[in-house]
Amino acid sequence: LSSGAVPICPSPPQRKIGVGAANGYSSYGKQIFLATGHVHEIYHPGYVAKRMEIGAVVGAAPAENVRRERPEPEDIVILLGGRTGRDGCGGATGSSKSHNLHSLENCGAEVQKGNAPEERKLQRLFRNPEVTSMIKRCNDFGAGGVSVAIGELADGLSINLDAVTKKYDGLDGTELAISESQERMAVVIAKSDLEKFMAEAAKENLEATMVARVTAEPRLKMNWCGNTIVDLTREFLNSNGAEKHTDISIPAPVFAAESNDADTADRWESMISNLNICSQKGLIERFDSTIGANTVLMTFGGKYKNTPTQAMAAKLPVLHGNTKTTSIMGWGYDPYLSSVSPYHGAMSAVVESIAKVIATGGTYEKCWLTFQEYFERTQNDPERWGKPMSALLGAYKAQIELGCGSIGGKDSMSGTFEEIDVPPTLVSFAVSVTDADKVVSQEFKKAGSKVILIKPEYDDNKLVNFDSLKAVFEKVEKLIAEGKVLSCWAVSYGGVSEAVAKMAFGNKIGFKFTDKLTAEELYRACYGAFVIELAEGVDTDERVIGETTESYEIKSDNYTISLDKLQTLWEGKLEPVYPVHVKEPAEKPEKYSYKADKRVAPAIKVAKPKVLIPVFPGTNCEYDTARAFEKAGAEADIFVVRNLTEQAIKESVDAMEKKIKESQIVMLPGGFSGGDEPDGSGKFIVSFLRNPRLTDAIHDLLKNRDGLMLGICNGFQALIKLGLVPYGEIRDMRDDSPTLTFNTIARHQSKMVNTRIASNKSPWLAGCEVGDIHSVAISHGEGRFVATAEEIAQLAANGQIATQYVDFDGEPTFDIHCNPNTSFQAIEGITSPDGRVLGKMGHSERKGCCVSKNVPGEKDQKIFESGVAYFK
Repeated sequence: LSSGAVPICPSPPQRKIGVGAANGYSSYGKQIFLATGHVHEIYHPGYVAKRMEIGAVVGAAPAENVRRERPEPEDIVILLGGRTGRDGCGGATGSSKSHNLHSLENCGAEVQKGNAPEERKLQRLFRNPEVTSMIKRCNDFGAGGVSVAIGELADGLSINLDAVTKKYDGLDGTELAISESQERMAVVIAKSDLEKFMAEAAKENLEATMVARVTAEPRLKMNWCGNTIVDLTREFLNSNGAEKHTDISIPAPVFAAESNDADTADRWESMISNLNICSQKGLIERFDSTIGANTVLMTFGGKYKNTPTQAMAAKLPVLHGNTKTTSIMGWGYDPYLSSVSPYHGAMSAVVESIAKVIATGGTYEKCWLTFQEYFERTQNDPERWGKPMSALLGAYKAQIELGCGSIGGKDSMSGTFEEIDVPPTLVSFAVSVTDADKVVSQEFKKAGSKVILIKPEYDDNKLVNFDSLKAVFEKVEKLIAEGKVLSCWAVSYGGVSEAVAKMAFGNKIGFKFTDKLTAEELYRACYGAFVIELAEGVDTDERVIGETTESYEIKSDNYTISLDKLQTLWEGKLEPVYPVHVKEPAEKPEKYSYKADKRVAPAIKVAKPKVLIPVFPGTNCEYDTARAFEKAGAEADIFVVRNLTEQAIKESVDAMEKKIKESQIVMLPGGFSGGDEPDGSGKFIVSFLRNPRLTDAIHDLLKNRDGLMLGICNGFQALIKLGLVPYGEIRDMRDDSPTLTFNTIARHQSKMVNTRIASNKSPWLAGCEVGDIHSVAISHGEGRFVATAEEIAQLAANGQIATQYVDFDGEPTFDIHCNPNTSFQAIEGITSPDGRVLGKMGHSERKGCCVSKNVPGEKDQKIFESGVAYFK
């Protein structure tokens, strides 16, 4: 260094990669209304440069909304959504090549710039059956840009690149043709549907442009600036190109000798603090797992929310009515087994993914797979080529034996950075469906339960006997279907020891071994095996390995282990990277109780009040909110605010003023208005509602027509910055006015928390009693209520402190696990002086049958029912 040399890091810092990536993809998913119910990061020396995060979402569409037809000549192609830029030029090839220390400088332009609010608009449009019934074919924009997204839609196409909307001027024809700028869709519709389709897109604040037409001649033509720059026959495009051949070598796997390590307390401690077993709560809680009010299993279950779920379970997100049809998704992959033998690793990945689905209430006979493959650059080396080939053979064997086919997938051969290769990676995702009532969670439910172990047979080559495996699957499915299972864990990376410890954490229930297990059974993965807590009174011929206990410890003939200690080790491993703790204030928050003698009432009653729910760019909770109000007996009116042009803004102001005058309730739902950047959340809503005409309409609603307002999460942020809470009117704010600011943990928090009713003065809380405690979903990065001591005292005296965050004993707290943002005095919600306006952070609309069933507590605050009852 003294000579002026610059030190070079062999790979980017691990914390930088992990935290930066998590912040990015979690933010995007939250903004586009995706309930991310299962996230995991896998650790292995081969992933130090190219990380491996596991996550998936499951979507569904009503069959009657899907139209599949062959485009005909004179049909037209519409480009929907975002505009095109240079970002993403070369992205497809860039994502599939090896990288080095100079990639950041050389490949930065290949990365697409996301626009989550725009994608959210596309989601809304495609949920409209009047729109989807017009679409014959569609493609999203990914690799290849216009060339692929539009080029694949029909055999004959004439594409006008001049019509492609641009982020900025200066793009040439090639850039327009290959840019992978995201948040765009290409759809084919009949020419006669053009006017109607454009009108529907405009309603959703989406740009829509005709960019191509279908031709009878099977050629792909692209025109730019009066010139034809592409003119290719479909026959050529549909060809496979030149044949390629390679040699592949698959060596026989060599497994290390079995370890004879003793079963000791130290072994439990090293197991639970293993990077691939320890808690990832600080990573997982960055993702919104509850949006849509369809999540059946929260990411962590039990009273203390500490048992991780093994599979994502969520009801299908229907817009109208309700359904109990639930999708279950589980994944499987062991990087260390796959490093020894990609064949064994891929086969076990399939088995593990299906086992997790079964443990949650699914069935292997109705299970579908998708694979994500990630391998090192082959460099024309037969042995490097042999790794993906071996993995595919192993996965194929498992599919054939179990009758579960892979119906999708994605591969990448870019897993090389300098001299670092990722381990052979074939991750299996298994998806099944069941009834929400039949979904089983993983946490132990009660003390005194019998716990059994069911496992399949393996041969001397460490390959599972599939006849034995299917018998195990069928046995577990039968036990669950008959209601004999309280909790179930599909044995994974850490063996039975991992299962028992994690099942214990959720409800702080201990475990006593009554059967002596070998060290291999305790600590090594046995994919396809299950640890099951049986319901009371169930007799079984299966192997009983122990029973649950009231004492929070694990006991065997050899040792007694404190589960508190194990839990501390489990949580502490990744605390420096993905923290879940913050330093708490020394004092305890005050406990408020204000019991109202009477409440305000409307002068005029309404049988079915009308609720206006405005949707601003970035709003994403309107469907949940509308469903909650409609179930309570109101008429919900979802209104999309359009801001693409000055005229659209003017029309939106006109329309919204009229709708406020026609409504009895205005509700501001959650989301990320304006992307929450810059200068904090809720600012776009605030700017819009400070229009004098809208301000007057809101004041008329509240002061002259006895109307109500409600704001949740992003809506609360807007209400408080407008002054509607706590002052009851839109006014200019002082520097010391109450506000909502960033969580003290400096990241987004998504979880279930307990809140206590501190005042029932508001009509919105008429259905509650002071002291009632509810389990409510939160999901926010800026929810910390801040106010002066004098202001808080005045709010308390006037009964305006509506709700407080409380601990597991019902006491207001600064504990970050219960008060997710360390709000002053644990305040979660406040009202206007007369109670007609309520703002709160917790998503009271995220409720329903079987929602968050692995977290105990009353989840219905009757807020929506109370708001409707106010007018009757």
